[in-house]
Amino acid sequence: MKKIITVFSLAMLCVFQAFSQAIIVDHHCTDISQVPENAIQTAKQTLHIAYGHTSHGSQLITGMDGLIPFMNANGYTNNLCTWNNGGTAGALDLHDLAMGGDVGYYPDWVNNTRSYLGVPDPSTGRGTGANADVNVIIWSWCGQVSSQTENSMITNYLTPMSLLETDYPGIQFVYMTGHLDGGGSAGNLNVRNEQIRTYCIANNKRLYDFADIESYDPDGLVNYMALMANDNCDYDSDANGSLDKNWATEWQNSHVVNVDWYNCSPAHSQALNGNLKAYAAWWLWARLAGWSPTTSVSDGEQNSQGVSVFPNPAADILNISISNPAQGKVVVDVFDLQGKKLISKQFDSNASFQESIDISFLAAGSYFVKTHNGNTDFGALVNIVR
Repeated sequence: MKKIITVFSLAMLCVFQAFSQAIIVDHHCTDISQVPENAIQTAKQTLHIAYGHTSHGSQLITGMDGLIPFMNANGYTNNLCTWNNGGTAGALDLHDLAMGGDVGYYPDWVNNTRSYLGVPDPSTGRGTGANADVNVIIWSWCGQVSSQTENSMITNYLTPMSLLETDYPGIQFVYMTGHLDGGGSAGNLNVRNEQIRTYCIANNKRLYDFADIESYDPDGLVNYMALMANDNCDYDSDANGSLDKNWATEWQNSHVVNVDWYNCSPAHSQALNGNLKAYAAWWLWARLAGWSPTTSVSDGEQNSQGVSVFPNPAADILNISISNPAQGKVVVDVFDLQGKKLISKQFDSNASFQESIDISFLAAGSYFVKTHNGNTDFGALVNIVR
């Protein structure tokens, strides 16, 4: 399947490469043809994954099950993407439903993780006992991100995940965003998902961006989250407040089943969404096993997108320049490394956009700066010095 890479993905990919070792798997990571077979084989040979989830998280599993015959019929090595609990017969070792519940239930999910892993083994950085080989832990949300506050996201999710990473340094812990709920860009779900994304980028984490994956069809041209899309892929096409279309079924109806997409039945959603979740899951497994995409972005390519945030480091003033902005507003947001929005400014777009924002009141440290103009998003980490 062919993906059209947007400015946002290029900018964000450059951000992680230039400033961190974060692994961010989002809707730009759903072209399974870009993942080499040897990277998939390496993942199958080296990863031992434990996955905790309830119904929404099962979309990955449903999609991965359907992917096996789909790839068999489309020229890939036979049973390339097989998986089972134990990794027998050359399959990926993935223990589905390894830990009960999902991350919406704190402290249960933390206690269940520790119980599953056992006492940390200082010699391996992993757990002890029956699951001592587990080197990847991934948890999914169900619907609880929508009800989180900024503080509860920190205390009930981000901090406990970080503590688990400290206690089990030999395990790769994967963060997730929550599924779409129809709240759009201004909804609390999106605000909290942005908090998770910002934290993961700033702190070199691994993120499976569940919400972003289901915000775009495979062409990647429209952000349906901003059109009030929900987990079933329904969206408001004419801004009248009614969810009148479905991006997944629209795309399926205009493409060939078993060639461009495959049938599966992911919980709460459409087949195509299950496809995309599976493609992104295998992209994640390959990345966790050491694969680096060859379509990396250089500093020159980042600059060619026409967005500059400077100087960096900065002191009292931060400049934002866009060489070819879209009509409308340019929004500039500044977040701290916990994902808290500290500054939000709107400017009118013009042919040679350059504006400045006052950052003199911010303490020295690192901050995440995000600009939005039309359908274009750009992100950068900026250091403030005093």
